[in-house]
Amino acid sequence: MSLTTQFYTMMAMIGMGSWLGAALDTYGRFLKRPTRAHWVVFINDLLFWLFQGLIIFYTLLLVNEGELRFYVFIALLCGYAAYQSILKEWYNKGLEVFIQFIIGTYRFLAKAFHLFIIRPIMAIFQAILVLLLGIYNFVLILLNMILKIVLVLLKIVFTPVKWIGLLIWNFVPKKIKRFCEKYFYKLAGFFQHAQNIKHIIYKLWKKIKKS
Repeated sequence: MSLTTQFYTMMAMIGMGSWLGAALDTYGRFLKRPTRAHWVVFINDLLFWLFQGLIIFYTLLLVNEGELRFYVFIALLCGYAAYQSILKEWYNKGLEVFIQFIIGTYRFLAKAFHLFIIRPIMAIFQAILVLLLGIYNFVLILLNMILKIVLVLLKIVFTPVKWIGLLIWNFVPKKIKRFCEKYFYKLAGFFQHAQNIKHIIYKLWKKIKKS
């Protein structure tokens, strides 16, 4: 391995050490260990370190074709120590500002979406609903008025007919009246009998269905 390659390897591993420190702080900020179950923390830790190991190895593979030397670990420790002593405070402040910026942007977009999309749609829907209810009530009132007018007209039309019929009925001979009344009562009795038969058939059908 040439000196240039060794130098690049040292610089890359120092950078990866600083990256590892920043990744640990970021991971701890989002994980919130006290509120997580132990098995969740264990799985997340395992995946985190596996991912970091793959990133470091891939970087080493790009720099010196994956050749592992003792100074690689020293460079990682130096980079991590440099991050802890110089960059940690600044990085955490920047991370917090970035997180709050993302949260604020999300809240702003959510409020804007609700204000400019959801509320107009709801207002249009309510207006359509009020319009439909108004049309429905208007139609009901109109039909009610028409029905009352029709009933009044029918009453006006059939009242003279009723009077004429009663007048004619008074001049009908008593024998014909009795004859008509006799068959009228028979017809009423027939309909009553048919109603009773219908009721009996309905009861029988219910018993058949239950059985």
